[in-house]
Amino acid sequence: MANKKVVPGCEQAINQWKYEFASELGLSLGQQAAVDYHSEFASELGTVPKQALKEDYWGHISARETGAVGGAITARLIQQAEQVLLNS
Repeated sequence: MANKKVVPGCEQAINQWKYEFASELGLSLGQQAAVDYHSEFASELGTVPKQALKEDYWGHISARETGAVGGAITARLIQQAEQVLLNS
């Protein structure tokens, strides 16, 4: 059974939170070359085209750190749900 989104279109907001919380936790995210080159120099030299760079690279982030980001997102969602319940 596939996961069904309760709020269609929520992916953009959650993706924004992902980067917001990663930044707050001091995690450096960036581009990583799809091939085995140093991405910064390879793209500057034109060895690797910009299209070959992955913009959303989390491979160097530990599972504990990504879990902290997910936990922060979950806490924010619970906080917002509580606010909605209190205001209704």
